[in-house]
Amino acid sequence: MAHNQELLAETSVIKFKDQDFNSLRDRCLSRGWLFEDETFPPMASSIGHKLLQGKCLSNLEWKRPQDLSNGPPHFILEGASRFDIQQGEAGDCWFLAALGSLTQNPQCLQKILMVQSFSHQYAGIFRFRFWQCGQWVELVIDDRLPAMGKECLFVRPRKDNQEFWPCLLEKAYAKLLGSYSRLHQGYLPDALVDLTGGVVSKIDLPSSASHLLMAVKTAATEGSLMACSTPKAPTDQEEVMANGLVSQHAYTVTRAEQIQYRRGQEEIICLWNPWGKTEWRGRWSDGSREWQETSDPRKSQLYENKEDGEFWMSHQDFQENFSCLFICAQTPITLDHGNTLRERWSPKVFMNQVILRNTAGGPQSDAHYPFSVQEHTEGTNVVVSFTVTAMPPSMKAENEEFPLDFQVLKGDSQQFRESLPPTFYSPFRNAVQGINYQTKRNFTTSFHLSPGTYVVVPKTQRDAAKFLLRIFLKTPDSDRSWRSNFSLRAQKESLSETSSQQSIFYRYAQQGLDIDATQLQSLLNQELLTGPPGDTFSLDECRSILALMDLQVNGRLNQEEFTRLWRRLVTCQHVFQNTQKSPGVLRSSDLGTAIANTDFLTGISISDELLGLMTLRYSDRAHRVSFPSLVCFLMRLEAMAKTFRNLSKDGKGLYLTEEEWMNLVMYN
Repeated sequence: MAHNQELLAETSVIKFKDQDFNSLRDRCLSRGWLFEDETFPPMASSIGHKLLQGKCLSNLEWKRPQDLSNGPPHFILEGASRFDIQQGEAGDCWFLAALGSLTQNPQCLQKILMVQSFSHQYAGIFRFRFWQCGQWVELVIDDRLPAMGKECLFVRPRKDNQEFWPCLLEKAYAKLLGSYSRLHQGYLPDALVDLTGGVVSKIDLPSSASHLLMAVKTAATEGSLMACSTPKAPTDQEEVMANGLVSQHAYTVTRAEQIQYRRGQEEIICLWNPWGKTEWRGRWSDGSREWQETSDPRKSQLYENKEDGEFWMSHQDFQENFSCLFICAQTPITLDHGNTLRERWSPKVFMNQVILRNTAGGPQSDAHYPFSVQEHTEGTNVVVSFTVTAMPPSMKAENEEFPLDFQVLKGDSQQFRESLPPTFYSPFRNAVQGINYQTKRNFTTSFHLSPGTYVVVPKTQRDAAKFLLRIFLKTPDSDRSWRSNFSLRAQKESLSETSSQQSIFYRYAQQGLDIDATQLQSLLNQELLTGPPGDTFSLDECRSILALMDLQVNGRLNQEEFTRLWRRLVTCQHVFQNTQKSPGVLRSSDLGTAIANTDFLTGISISDELLGLMTLRYSDRAHRVSFPSLVCFLMRLEAMAKTFRNLSKDGKGLYLTEEEWMNLVMYN
């Protein structure tokens, strides 16, 4: 039974082309049809001119997996793995390398794939989710795949397991971008961001050996995505070089280790090629002398001589043969001045921004995004990250460069209290940096800025550009000072003003996707309360709050569920502050007033008898109600009242099975 049924209707994932998976699948099941997607038909237009040009595809057919498999097809069999992926005719190694890294984080991968099957309620329709400019987009496809005979033209399943999730996911991404051709020769950062919603840090090679190895090891442990690329060949085409690497090609970076070799330690890095074979032939490659000579006790765990596309290479060879390493996490990564992945960053998030081209020659006066650097810190302390919306398929290839340029300008604080004068935007006045970067949809750059007030000023050569801007500010460990007395944040620092709910969510969410009860406890206690530990949110209270907001019933809150919670927390904060008769103290006798002052409880009333029971339940011996207790009380009252109204047919009573009753009272 879905709980909080009225609240469930408040939120939904964006439906690509307004196609709803459940209604489309149910219609097909009721009529005995297999889904045929008219928005991405089995035609040459869905493949695209770039991949069709110069090829004889007279035998091309679009087939469903049961027609391509020698046995029953599977969506996922015994877990998803990078070894399920084999690149086909499209040059989309940039996407597959990112996907190969995502398979090492099953929890995040499942949010993209979801639970799907070729047996249970199969109707030829599948759905996937991608992160697009600050929001998750759900997209449906039919399972007709372009094939020559019984061989998929693009990503193909391994013959020994017949898992089709990589083929279907690739088709979904092609539909999102417009065609398979738009997967041909893309950019790693775009795929990394689309699969996670993270921010990409680019580490140019060679880099500091010790810091790089530590960054790779830490990123692997924390589930961050890692991928790298080789330089271009003179012919500007992918070529297998003498050392076994492929030029102008993307690889997944899976881990890094220090291994015993001869009388010392050697640093090695493990990579995977989306081709599924064609491996490095140098030091520490499969069958190499180094693996035969090492006496490291972990050899059997690290090394397996298989033609599966995965191989080890020395740290030095990695830096000499690859041009850059990309790490995608929810906060930036820098390696300057000994900085590591464990830096603390505070993001400012500007969603759904639109900028128009100014034909007069300068940026528009309203396109400015201020931020402040409060304290001096070593190394990189500001990271600016732009994500622009995908371009329509109708745009020509020559217009696919990154559509924004920007500057970071410095000004005194007085200027930002007033409207900015036109002269402020002089391109020569206090300019820190201007960027034009060859990528499609994502760009991130870092700065070391002295304390002061700054503004990001973007401009575009297009008629218009829509984008997400995230500004990450390094936070010193000592930035959160405890006040002498435990209390709520002062009203002038209310939740709606301190920072956006998106930035707080990103700060605590795992991989930027969701938060569990433990993460919610840290968030509430650090963002809502100040002072030495006292009446803080307990883990049990956070589990209760999470259950009330958990529409997907998975024990976690995604960003949409957290947004609904955030609105209620803002209300509860104002109610607590406006109802208390002395600072930090709400008397149990004022609970009735608190209910009347809570806007999300409009139309809900309780009897004096129930109110008396609630004072026993939520107050202490001194008849005081803490802020965490008030939050739990008000939110539970809303959920229970709305659940009754949703389930009751006559508004006077309701009938529940034992299972429905137990699900309701035990989880909510």
